[in-house]
Amino acid sequence: MKLKAVAASMALLLGSSFARAELPDVGEPVPIYTEAELINLIDQNKHLERVKADKCQLVEDIVARATRINLPAYEFLYGDMLAWGVCVDQDVELGLYYMENAAHQGLASALEQLGRYYSRGTLVQQDKERAIPYLREAASMGNLNARIHLAELLLRDYGSPLDYEDAYRWLYNSVTADQRTHKRITILRSGLEQRMPQNIIARAKRRDVFW
Repeated sequence: MKLKAVAASMALLLGSSFARAELPDVGEPVPIYTEAELINLIDQNKHLERVKADKCQLVEDIVARATRINLPAYEFLYGDMLAWGVCVDQDVELGLYYMENAAHQGLASALEQLGRYYSRGTLVQQDKERAIPYLREAASMGNLNARIHLAELLLRDYGSPLDYEDAYRWLYNSVTADQRTHKRITILRSGLEQRMPQNIIARAKRRDVFW
């Protein structure tokens, strides 16, 4: 009887040891991101780095918010995770589907990134003309990267000259503390000025014009 008791105790001890050994060491539970926090990460292009840094603990929460609740920031995050195979199996087509959903819901970051992808041929066939509507919409919502990229394309003769006034107005009213970005905006404004009549430039600078 004693031998049986000892054997049972050893089996229980070994079983519990194996159970502990199989648990992944992921550290403390990670709280889910707020919408504002996630959008800030996306704007800084740090969203995928954050998911990897959190050791993929939030995948189920991210998927639920993207596919069940359809929160645009989470649709975009999940789409980008799928596109690049971060913490999930890579599926570029499905990833672009969720990013498009986020863009259709008016997420400026999604619009800007899709515009950039089409402009540069990232994940999709390069199509600078197709990039213009995405960038224009994001620019109208205040996305600085979209405003800069849109102006760059216009100065390379993509899009329409009818967009010059809006592109100039958006740059004119953009604010940045980064000196390199400020210098880039100045150069782009100067380039647009060379293609615009003085009265249109003056109108674009008026703050009472709806934009």
